[in-house]
Amino acid sequence: MRHQGGGALFGLLGLLLPVFFPSLFSPLSHASPSVFSEWNAPKPRHLHLLKSAVERQSSDSVQNELWNPLSDQGWRPCIQTTNTPSLPEKSQGYIQVFLDGGLNQQRMGVCDAVAVAKILNATLVIPYLEVNPVWQDSSSFGDIFDVEHFIDVLKDDIRIVRDLPDEFSWSTREYYATAIRPTRIKTAPVRASVNWYLENVSPVLQSYGIAAIAPFSHRLTFDNLLMDIQRLRCKVNFKALIFVPHIRTLGDALVNRLRYPSDDSRATAGNYLREVTDSTAKEAGKFVVLHLRFDKDMAAHSACDFGGGKAEKLALAKYRQVIWQGRVLNSQFTDEELRSQGRCPLTPEEIGLLLAALGFDNTTRLYLASHKVYGGEARISTLRKMFPLMEDKKSLASAEERAQIKGKASLLAAVDYYVSMHSDIFISASPGNMHNALVGHRTYESMKTIRPSMALLGQLFLNKNISWSEFQEAVIEGHKNRQGQIRLRKPKQSLYTYPAPDCMCGLYLGKK
Repeated sequence: MRHQGGGALFGLLGLLLPVFFPSLFSPLSHASPSVFSEWNAPKPRHLHLLKSAVERQSSDSVQNELWNPLSDQGWRPCIQTTNTPSLPEKSQGYIQVFLDGGLNQQRMGVCDAVAVAKILNATLVIPYLEVNPVWQDSSSFGDIFDVEHFIDVLKDDIRIVRDLPDEFSWSTREYYATAIRPTRIKTAPVRASVNWYLENVSPVLQSYGIAAIAPFSHRLTFDNLLMDIQRLRCKVNFKALIFVPHIRTLGDALVNRLRYPSDDSRATAGNYLREVTDSTAKEAGKFVVLHLRFDKDMAAHSACDFGGGKAEKLALAKYRQVIWQGRVLNSQFTDEELRSQGRCPLTPEEIGLLLAALGFDNTTRLYLASHKVYGGEARISTLRKMFPLMEDKKSLASAEERAQIKGKASLLAAVDYYVSMHSDIFISASPGNMHNALVGHRTYESMKTIRPSMALLGQLFLNKNISWSEFQEAVIEGHKNRQGQIRLRKPKQSLYTYPAPDCMCGLYLGKK
Protein backbone atom coordinates (compact mmCIF):
# COMPACT_ATOMS: atom_id res chain seq x y z
CA MET A 1 0.00 0.00 0.00
CA ARG A 2 2.78 2.37 0.93
CA HIS A 3 4.49 1.63 -2.38
CA GLN A 4 1.31 2.25 -4.36
CA GLY A 5 0.64 5.54 -2.52
CA GLY A 6 4.17 6.76 -3.23
CA GLY A 7 3.77 5.88 -6.89
CA ALA A 8 0.53 7.79 -7.10
CA LEU A 9 2.13 10.80 -5.43
CA PHE A 10 5.04 10.82 -7.85
CA GLY A 11 2.63 10.43 -10.74
CA LEU A 12 0.65 13.43 -9.53
CA LEU A 13 3.84 15.48 -9.17
CA GLY A 14 4.82 14.50 -12.70
CA LEU A 15 1.55 15.93 -13.98
CA LEU A 16 1.61 19.12 -11.93
CA LEU A 17 5.26 20.19 -12.28
CA PRO A 18 4.96 21.20 -15.95
CA VAL A 19 1.88 23.24 -15.08
CA PHE A 20 3.36 25.21 -12.21
CA PHE A 21 6.97 25.34 -13.47
CA PRO A 22 6.82 25.33 -17.29
CA SER A 23 10.34 26.75 -17.63
CA LEU A 24 11.73 23.48 -16.27
CA PHE A 25 10.29 21.64 -19.26
CA SER A 26 10.74 24.20 -22.04
CA PRO A 27 12.97 23.37 -25.00
CA LEU A 28 16.28 25.17 -25.29
CA SER A 29 15.74 28.22 -27.47
CA HIS A 30 16.41 31.96 -27.68
CA ALA A 31 13.14 32.82 -26.02
CA SER A 32 13.07 30.02 -23.45
CA PRO A 33 15.57 30.32 -20.58
CA SER A 34 17.12 27.13 -19.28
CA VAL A 35 16.40 25.61 -15.90
CA PHE A 36 19.61 26.92 -14.38
CA SER A 37 19.33 30.48 -15.68
CA GLU A 38 16.11 31.46 -13.96
CA TRP A 39 15.35 28.92 -11.26
CA ASN A 40 18.63 28.95 -9.32
CA ALA A 41 19.08 32.71 -8.94
CA PRO A 42 22.60 33.66 -7.86
CA LYS A 43 23.23 35.61 -4.70
CA PRO A 44 24.57 39.19 -4.88
CA ARG A 45 28.23 39.18 -5.90
CA HIS A 46 29.22 42.50 -4.30
CA LEU A 47 27.68 42.34 -0.83
CA HIS A 48 30.27 44.67 0.69
CA LEU A 49 29.27 47.40 -1.77
CA LEU A 50 25.58 46.55 -1.84
CA LYS A 51 25.13 47.15 1.89
CA SER A 52 26.55 50.67 1.60
CA ALA A 53 24.55 51.36 -1.55
CA VAL A 54 21.25 50.44 0.12
CA GLU A 55 22.04 52.65 3.12
CA ARG A 56 23.39 55.56 1.05
CA GLN A 57 22.28 59.17 1.33
CA SER A 58 22.84 61.87 -1.24
CA SER A 59 23.20 65.60 -0.55
CA ASP A 60 21.02 68.22 -2.24
CA SER A 61 24.03 69.63 -4.09
CA VAL A 62 24.86 66.21 -5.54
CA GLN A 63 21.23 65.71 -6.57
CA ASN A 64 21.09 69.12 -8.25
CA GLU A 65 24.27 68.41 -10.17
CA LEU A 66 22.99 65.03 -11.27
CA TRP A 67 19.71 66.30 -12.66
CA ASN A 68 21.01 69.50 -14.24
CA PRO A 69 20.73 69.38 -18.04
CA LEU A 70 23.85 69.47 -20.15
CA SER A 71 25.51 72.85 -20.43
CA ASP A 72 25.48 74.46 -23.87
CA GLN A 73 28.34 72.97 -25.88
CA GLY A 74 27.92 75.21 -28.89
CA TRP A 75 26.47 72.53 -31.20
CA ARG A 76 23.05 72.60 -32.87
CA PRO A 77 21.09 70.17 -35.09
CA CYS A 78 22.02 70.91 -38.69
CA ILE A 79 20.43 68.77 -41.39
CA GLN A 80 19.72 71.35 -44.08
CA THR A 81 21.30 70.37 -47.39
CA THR A 82 23.70 72.75 -49.12
CA ASN A 83 21.48 72.74 -52.22
CA THR A 84 17.72 73.15 -52.38
CA PRO A 85 16.21 69.62 -52.42
CA SER A 86 14.78 68.67 -55.79
CA LEU A 87 13.69 65.51 -57.59
CA PRO A 88 15.04 64.60 -61.03
CA GLU A 89 12.42 64.42 -63.76
CA LYS A 90 12.72 60.66 -64.12
CA SER A 91 13.49 57.87 -61.66
CA GLN A 92 15.98 55.18 -62.73
CA GLY A 93 13.83 52.42 -61.25
CA TYR A 94 12.72 50.87 -57.97
CA ILE A 95 14.92 49.95 -55.01
CA GLN A 96 13.76 47.28 -52.57
CA VAL A 97 15.63 46.48 -49.36
CA PHE A 98 15.04 43.61 -46.96
CA LEU A 99 16.14 44.46 -43.42
CA ASP A 100 16.98 41.95 -40.70
CA GLY A 101 17.92 42.47 -37.06
CA GLY A 102 16.03 44.20 -34.30
CA LEU A 103 14.23 47.54 -34.33
CA ASN A 104 17.29 49.77 -34.11
CA GLN A 105 19.38 47.87 -36.65
CA GLN A 106 16.42 48.09 -39.03
CA ARG A 107 16.05 51.80 -38.27
CA MET A 108 19.63 52.43 -39.38
CA GLY A 109 19.02 50.28 -42.45
CA VAL A 110 16.06 52.47 -43.43
CA CYS A 111 18.27 55.57 -43.24
CA ASP A 112 20.88 53.91 -45.45
CA ALA A 113 18.20 52.79 -47.92
CA VAL A 114 17.02 56.38 -48.41
CA ALA A 115 20.61 57.47 -49.01
CA VAL A 116 21.20 54.68 -51.57
CA ALA A 117 17.97 55.59 -53.39
CA LYS A 118 19.20 59.19 -53.55
CA ILE A 119 22.64 58.15 -54.82
CA LEU A 120 21.08 56.01 -57.57
CA ASN A 121 18.25 58.41 -58.39
CA ALA A 122 15.83 55.56 -57.71
CA THR A 123 12.37 55.26 -56.17
CA LEU A 124 12.41 53.59 -52.76
CA VAL A 125 9.78 51.00 -51.93
CA ILE A 126 8.82 51.10 -48.23
CA PRO A 127 11.42 48.72 -46.71
CA TYR A 128 10.51 45.13 -45.91
CA LEU A 129 11.32 44.11 -42.32
CA GLU A 130 12.35 40.48 -41.95
CA VAL A 131 10.90 38.38 -39.14
CA ASN A 132 13.38 38.47 -36.26
CA PRO A 133 14.60 34.86 -35.69
CA VAL A 134 15.06 35.47 -31.97
CA TRP A 135 11.77 37.12 -31.01
CA GLN A 136 9.66 35.99 -33.99
CA ASP A 137 8.13 39.44 -34.48
CA SER A 138 6.46 39.88 -37.86
CA SER A 139 5.72 43.62 -37.47
CA SER A 140 5.93 45.52 -40.74
CA PHE A 141 7.35 49.02 -41.36
CA GLY A 142 3.81 50.44 -41.19
CA ASP A 143 3.15 48.66 -37.88
CA ILE A 144 6.04 50.56 -36.29
CA PHE A 145 6.62 53.82 -38.16
CA ASP A 146 4.22 56.49 -39.42
CA VAL A 147 4.36 55.90 -43.18
CA GLU A 148 2.53 59.11 -44.17
CA HIS A 149 4.92 61.22 -42.11
CA PHE A 150 7.94 59.36 -43.52
CA ILE A 151 6.89 59.99 -47.11
CA ASP A 152 5.90 63.62 -46.47
CA VAL A 153 9.15 64.63 -44.74
CA LEU A 154 11.24 63.17 -47.59
CA LYS A 155 9.01 64.15 -50.52
CA ASP A 156 11.50 66.74 -51.80
CA ASP A 157 14.48 64.40 -51.43
CA ILE A 158 13.47 61.07 -52.98
CA ARG A 159 10.45 59.31 -54.42
CA ILE A 160 8.88 56.74 -52.09
CA VAL A 161 6.06 54.29 -52.82
CA ARG A 162 4.18 52.02 -50.45
CA ASP A 163 3.92 49.18 -52.97
CA LEU A 164 5.34 48.27 -56.34
CA PRO A 165 3.21 48.88 -59.44
CA ASP A 166 1.53 45.83 -60.97
CA GLU A 167 4.25 45.31 -63.57
CA PHE A 168 6.73 44.57 -60.75
CA SER A 169 4.36 42.76 -58.38
CA TRP A 170 6.38 39.57 -58.89
CA SER A 171 9.32 41.07 -56.95
CA THR A 172 8.64 39.60 -53.51
CA ARG A 173 10.64 38.00 -50.74
CA GLU A 174 9.23 34.59 -51.71
CA TYR A 175 10.33 35.12 -55.33
CA TYR A 176 13.92 35.73 -54.25
CA ALA A 177 13.93 32.86 -51.75
CA THR A 178 13.24 30.16 -54.36
CA ALA A 179 16.01 30.70 -56.92
CA ILE A 180 18.86 32.92 -58.09
CA ARG A 181 17.35 36.04 -59.67
CA PRO A 182 19.14 38.64 -61.81
CA THR A 183 17.34 41.50 -60.02
CA ARG A 184 18.57 40.49 -56.58
CA ILE A 185 21.76 42.06 -55.23
CA LYS A 186 23.13 39.83 -52.49
CA THR A 187 26.83 40.65 -52.65
CA ALA A 188 26.78 44.17 -51.25
CA PRO A 189 29.82 44.38 -48.96
CA VAL A 190 29.56 45.78 -45.47
CA ARG A 191 30.05 49.56 -45.62
CA ALA A 192 29.96 49.58 -49.41
CA SER A 193 31.14 52.74 -51.19
CA VAL A 194 29.12 54.98 -53.49
CA ASN A 195 31.15 53.69 -56.45
CA TRP A 196 30.18 50.11 -55.59
CA TYR A 197 26.49 50.99 -55.88
CA LEU A 198 27.02 52.93 -59.11
CA GLU A 199 28.99 50.06 -60.65
CA ASN A 200 26.90 47.12 -59.41
CA VAL A 201 23.34 48.25 -58.74
CA SER A 202 22.82 51.01 -61.28
CA PRO A 203 23.25 48.61 -64.26
CA VAL A 204 20.58 46.30 -62.79
CA LEU A 205 18.20 49.24 -62.50
CA GLN A 206 18.87 50.23 -66.09
CA SER A 207 18.31 46.70 -67.36
CA TYR A 208 15.30 45.63 -65.32
CA GLY A 209 13.87 48.77 -63.75
CA ILE A 210 14.16 47.25 -60.30
CA ALA A 211 16.84 46.01 -57.89
CA ALA A 212 16.27 44.16 -54.63
CA ILE A 213 19.13 44.35 -52.12
CA ALA A 214 19.28 41.62 -49.50
CA PRO A 215 20.94 41.47 -47.09
CA PHE A 216 21.16 45.21 -46.56
CA SER A 217 22.09 45.88 -42.91
CA HIS A 218 25.25 48.02 -42.59
CA ARG A 219 25.67 48.17 -46.37
CA LEU A 220 26.65 51.84 -46.85
CA THR A 221 29.90 53.49 -45.85
CA PHE A 222 30.07 56.38 -43.41
CA ASP A 223 33.09 57.93 -45.11
CA ASN A 224 33.82 59.77 -48.36
CA LEU A 225 30.21 60.76 -48.94
CA LEU A 226 28.83 64.13 -50.01
CA MET A 227 27.67 66.23 -47.08
CA ASP A 228 24.14 66.32 -48.55
CA ILE A 229 23.95 62.51 -48.44
CA GLN A 230 25.14 62.43 -44.82
CA ARG A 231 22.63 65.07 -43.82
CA LEU A 232 19.87 63.19 -45.63
CA ARG A 233 20.63 60.14 -43.48
CA CYS A 234 20.38 62.37 -40.41
CA LYS A 235 17.09 63.82 -41.64
CA VAL A 236 15.64 60.33 -41.99
CA ASN A 237 16.83 59.21 -38.58
CA PHE A 238 15.92 62.27 -36.54
CA LYS A 239 12.95 63.71 -38.45
CA ALA A 240 11.31 61.27 -40.85
CA LEU A 241 11.15 58.18 -38.63
CA ILE A 242 8.49 58.67 -35.96
CA PHE A 243 6.44 55.91 -34.41
CA VAL A 244 2.80 55.19 -35.22
CA PRO A 245 0.21 57.13 -33.16
CA HIS A 246 -0.70 54.35 -30.73
CA ILE A 247 2.99 53.92 -29.78
CA ARG A 248 3.33 57.66 -29.15
CA THR A 249 0.07 57.74 -27.15
CA LEU A 250 1.16 54.88 -24.91
CA GLY A 251 4.63 56.42 -24.58
CA ASP A 252 3.14 59.76 -23.52
CA ALA A 253 1.00 57.98 -20.93
CA LEU A 254 4.05 56.23 -19.44
CA VAL A 255 6.08 59.46 -19.38
CA ASN A 256 3.18 61.28 -17.71
CA ARG A 257 2.87 58.61 -15.01
CA LEU A 258 6.60 58.74 -14.34
CA ARG A 259 6.59 62.53 -14.03
CA TYR A 260 3.31 62.74 -12.11
CA PRO A 261 3.00 59.51 -10.12
CA SER A 262 -0.57 58.75 -9.14
CA ASP A 263 -1.64 58.27 -5.54
CA ASP A 264 -3.58 55.25 -6.78
CA SER A 265 -1.77 51.91 -6.75
CA ARG A 266 -1.63 51.82 -10.55
CA ALA A 267 -2.87 53.96 -13.41
CA THR A 268 -5.32 52.47 -15.89
CA ALA A 269 -6.50 53.37 -19.34
CA GLY A 270 -9.78 54.74 -17.97
CA ASN A 271 -8.21 57.42 -15.82
CA TYR A 272 -5.43 58.57 -18.17
CA LEU A 273 -7.33 61.76 -19.10
CA ARG A 274 -7.80 62.56 -15.43
CA GLU A 275 -4.05 62.08 -14.88
CA VAL A 276 -3.18 64.48 -17.70
CA THR A 277 -5.59 67.09 -16.34
CA ASP A 278 -4.39 66.73 -12.76
CA SER A 279 -0.72 66.88 -13.79
CA THR A 280 -1.01 70.58 -14.61
CA ALA A 281 -1.40 71.28 -10.89
CA LYS A 282 1.75 69.35 -9.93
CA GLU A 283 5.44 69.97 -10.38
CA ALA A 284 6.88 67.57 -12.96
CA GLY A 285 9.16 64.95 -11.45
CA LYS A 286 12.34 63.67 -13.06
CA PHE A 287 13.18 60.13 -14.07
CA VAL A 288 16.00 57.98 -15.44
CA VAL A 289 15.61 55.36 -18.15
CA LEU A 290 17.83 52.33 -17.68
CA HIS A 291 18.22 50.10 -20.71
CA LEU A 292 19.12 46.85 -19.02
CA ARG A 293 20.62 44.85 -21.87
CA PHE A 294 21.08 41.59 -20.03
CA ASP A 295 19.29 38.89 -21.98
CA LYS A 296 20.29 35.26 -22.29
CA ASP A 297 21.93 35.69 -25.69
CA MET A 298 24.23 38.40 -24.35
CA ALA A 299 25.06 36.49 -21.18
CA ALA A 300 25.95 33.36 -23.13
CA HIS A 301 27.87 35.11 -25.89
CA SER A 302 29.96 37.13 -23.42
CA ALA A 303 31.31 33.89 -21.85
CA CYS A 304 31.51 35.75 -18.51
CA ASP A 305 30.73 34.33 -15.06
CA PHE A 306 27.59 35.81 -13.52
CA GLY A 307 27.65 34.05 -10.16
CA GLY A 308 25.26 31.18 -10.88
CA GLY A 309 27.84 28.54 -10.13
CA LYS A 310 28.61 25.37 -12.04
CA ALA A 311 25.00 24.83 -13.10
CA GLU A 312 24.80 28.22 -14.80
CA LYS A 313 28.16 27.79 -16.51
CA LEU A 314 27.06 24.44 -17.95
CA ALA A 315 23.71 25.84 -19.09
CA LEU A 316 25.33 28.81 -20.87
CA ALA A 317 28.02 26.59 -22.42
CA LYS A 318 25.29 24.31 -23.78
CA TYR A 319 23.41 27.33 -25.11
CA ARG A 320 26.56 28.59 -26.89
CA GLN A 321 26.99 25.18 -28.47
CA VAL A 322 23.39 25.04 -29.72
CA ILE A 323 23.16 28.61 -31.01
CA TRP A 324 26.71 29.34 -32.20
CA GLN A 325 28.18 25.80 -32.30
CA GLY A 326 30.58 26.93 -29.59
CA ARG A 327 32.24 29.53 -31.86
CA VAL A 328 32.44 32.36 -29.34
CA LEU A 329 35.68 34.33 -29.30
CA ASN A 330 35.44 35.29 -25.61
CA SER A 331 35.44 31.61 -24.57
CA GLN A 332 39.24 31.52 -24.82
CA PHE A 333 39.66 34.13 -22.07
CA THR A 334 39.20 33.87 -18.32
CA ASP A 335 36.44 35.78 -16.56
CA GLU A 336 39.03 38.05 -14.94
CA GLU A 337 40.60 38.89 -18.33
CA LEU A 338 37.21 39.64 -19.86
CA ARG A 339 36.14 41.89 -16.98
CA SER A 340 39.39 43.82 -16.87
CA GLN A 341 38.95 44.55 -20.59
CA GLY A 342 35.35 45.70 -20.11
CA ARG A 343 33.91 42.83 -22.16
CA CYS A 344 31.32 41.62 -19.66
CA PRO A 345 27.79 43.08 -19.66
CA LEU A 346 26.82 44.73 -16.39
CA THR A 347 24.39 42.74 -14.29
CA PRO A 348 21.34 44.45 -12.73
CA GLU A 349 23.24 44.50 -9.44
CA GLU A 350 26.30 46.16 -11.01
CA ILE A 351 24.40 48.83 -12.95
CA GLY A 352 22.53 49.60 -9.71
CA LEU A 353 25.82 50.05 -7.86
CA LEU A 354 27.03 52.38 -10.62
CA LEU A 355 23.90 54.54 -10.37
CA ALA A 356 24.13 54.62 -6.57
CA ALA A 357 27.80 55.61 -6.68
CA LEU A 358 27.00 58.45 -9.09
CA GLY A 359 24.60 59.84 -6.46
CA PHE A 360 21.14 58.59 -7.44
CA ASP A 361 19.29 57.82 -4.20
CA ASN A 362 16.37 55.55 -3.34
CA THR A 363 13.83 58.25 -4.26
CA THR A 364 14.97 58.12 -7.91
CA ARG A 365 12.24 57.12 -10.33
CA LEU A 366 13.75 54.53 -12.63
CA TYR A 367 12.12 53.21 -15.81
CA LEU A 368 13.41 49.80 -16.83
CA ALA A 369 13.64 49.44 -20.62
CA SER A 370 14.30 45.83 -21.52
CA HIS A 371 12.58 42.97 -23.30
CA LYS A 372 13.59 40.02 -21.14
CA VAL A 373 16.18 39.95 -18.36
CA TYR A 374 18.26 36.81 -18.01
CA GLY A 375 17.39 35.39 -14.61
CA GLY A 376 14.05 37.17 -14.38
CA GLU A 377 12.81 39.01 -11.31
CA ALA A 378 15.13 37.03 -9.05
CA ARG A 379 18.12 38.73 -10.66
CA ILE A 380 16.45 42.14 -10.79
CA SER A 381 15.55 42.06 -7.08
CA THR A 382 18.95 43.40 -6.00
CA LEU A 383 18.52 46.40 -8.29
CA ARG A 384 15.03 46.94 -6.89
CA LYS A 385 16.42 47.03 -3.34
CA MET A 386 18.56 50.00 -4.31
CA PHE A 387 15.82 51.67 -6.38
CA PRO A 388 12.40 50.73 -5.00
CA LEU A 389 10.62 53.24 -7.30
CA MET A 390 11.54 51.20 -10.37
CA GLU A 391 8.85 50.88 -13.04
CA ASP A 392 8.38 49.31 -16.46
CA LYS A 393 5.67 49.02 -19.10
CA LYS A 394 3.79 46.36 -17.17
CA SER A 395 3.72 48.27 -13.89
CA LEU A 396 2.73 51.58 -15.46
CA ALA A 397 0.17 50.56 -18.09
CA SER A 398 -2.94 48.41 -17.96
CA ALA A 399 -3.29 45.16 -19.89
CA GLU A 400 -5.78 46.93 -22.14
CA GLU A 401 -3.26 49.65 -23.01
CA ARG A 402 -0.56 47.07 -23.72
CA ALA A 403 -2.78 44.85 -25.85
CA GLN A 404 -1.54 46.26 -29.19
CA ILE A 405 2.13 45.67 -28.35
CA LYS A 406 1.88 42.41 -26.40
CA GLY A 407 4.30 39.79 -27.67
CA LYS A 408 5.72 42.10 -30.35
CA ALA A 409 9.37 42.78 -29.58
CA SER A 410 9.75 45.62 -32.09
CA LEU A 411 6.72 47.51 -30.75
CA LEU A 412 7.84 46.94 -27.16
CA ALA A 413 11.26 48.31 -28.10
CA ALA A 414 9.60 51.27 -29.85
CA VAL A 415 7.75 52.21 -26.66
CA ASP A 416 10.99 51.98 -24.68
CA TYR A 417 12.78 54.12 -27.30
CA TYR A 418 10.04 56.76 -27.11
CA VAL A 419 10.12 56.90 -23.29
CA SER A 420 13.93 57.01 -23.39
CA MET A 421 13.85 60.07 -25.66
CA HIS A 422 11.60 61.85 -23.14
CA SER A 423 13.60 61.04 -20.01
CA ASP A 424 15.87 63.41 -18.11
CA ILE A 425 18.74 60.90 -18.15
CA PHE A 426 19.37 57.73 -20.13
CA ILE A 427 21.88 55.00 -19.28
CA SER A 428 22.47 51.64 -20.93
CA ALA A 429 24.03 48.74 -19.06
CA SER A 430 25.95 47.52 -22.12
CA PRO A 431 26.74 48.63 -25.68
CA GLY A 432 24.44 47.49 -28.48
CA ASN A 433 22.17 48.79 -31.22
CA MET A 434 19.65 50.42 -28.87
CA HIS A 435 22.45 51.99 -26.83
CA ASN A 436 24.10 53.32 -30.01
CA ALA A 437 20.84 54.63 -31.50
CA LEU A 438 19.79 56.45 -28.32
CA VAL A 439 23.26 57.82 -27.57
CA GLY A 440 23.27 59.34 -31.06
CA HIS A 441 19.69 60.64 -30.94
CA ARG A 442 20.07 62.16 -27.47
CA THR A 443 23.42 63.72 -28.47
CA TYR A 444 21.65 65.31 -31.43
CA GLU A 445 19.06 66.75 -29.02
CA SER A 446 21.73 67.72 -26.40
CA MET A 447 20.28 65.46 -23.69
CA LYS A 448 22.15 63.96 -20.74
CA THR A 449 23.19 60.37 -21.44
CA ILE A 450 25.50 58.37 -19.19
CA ARG A 451 27.89 55.94 -20.89
CA PRO A 452 29.27 53.40 -18.42
CA SER A 453 33.03 52.89 -18.56
CA MET A 454 32.99 49.12 -18.92
CA ALA A 455 36.73 48.59 -18.45
CA LEU A 456 36.85 50.78 -15.33
CA LEU A 457 33.83 49.10 -13.76
CA GLY A 458 35.14 45.64 -14.60
CA GLN A 459 38.38 46.38 -12.78
CA LEU A 460 36.58 47.93 -9.79
CA PHE A 461 34.25 44.96 -9.40
CA LEU A 462 37.21 42.57 -9.51
CA ASN A 463 38.65 44.32 -6.42
CA LYS A 464 36.85 42.56 -3.57
CA ASN A 465 38.58 44.73 -0.95
CA ILE A 466 37.55 48.12 -2.32
CA SER A 467 35.56 50.28 0.12
CA TRP A 468 32.35 52.09 -0.82
CA SER A 469 34.02 55.50 -0.62
CA GLU A 470 36.87 54.34 -2.88
CA PHE A 471 34.43 52.80 -5.33
CA GLN A 472 32.25 55.91 -5.39
CA GLU A 473 35.20 58.25 -5.88
CA ALA A 474 36.55 56.16 -8.79
CA VAL A 475 33.11 55.95 -10.42
CA ILE A 476 32.44 59.69 -10.21
CA GLU A 477 35.89 60.59 -11.51
CA GLY A 478 35.67 58.04 -14.32
CA HIS A 479 32.31 59.28 -15.57
CA LYS A 480 32.75 63.06 -15.49
CA ASN A 481 33.13 63.22 -19.25
CA ARG A 482 30.76 60.39 -20.12
CA GLN A 483 27.42 62.16 -19.69
CA GLY A 484 26.48 63.27 -23.18
CA GLN A 485 29.36 65.56 -24.10
CA ILE A 486 29.87 65.95 -27.85
CA ARG A 487 32.31 63.50 -29.40
CA LEU A 488 33.23 64.11 -33.03
CA ARG A 489 32.81 61.14 -35.32
CA LYS A 490 36.04 59.49 -36.43
CA PRO A 491 36.59 57.60 -39.70
CA LYS A 492 34.56 54.36 -39.94
CA GLN A 493 32.40 55.34 -36.96
CA SER A 494 28.62 55.50 -37.31
CA LEU A 495 26.97 58.91 -37.66
CA TYR A 496 23.90 57.36 -36.00
CA THR A 497 25.99 57.11 -32.80
CA TYR A 498 28.21 60.15 -33.39
CA PRO A 499 26.02 62.76 -35.15
CA ALA A 500 28.63 65.54 -34.97
CA PRO A 501 29.84 67.05 -37.20
CA ASP A 502 27.75 65.46 -40.02
CA CYS A 503 24.34 66.21 -38.48
CA MET A 504 25.30 69.15 -36.27
CA CYS A 505 26.84 72.58 -36.72
CA GLY A 506 29.30 73.69 -34.04
CA LEU A 507 30.66 77.01 -32.94
CA TYR A 508 33.76 75.37 -31.50
CA LEU A 509 35.11 73.16 -34.22
CA GLY A 510 38.20 72.39 -32.17
CA LYS A 511 36.22 70.24 -29.73
CA LYS A 512 37.06 66.55 -29.57
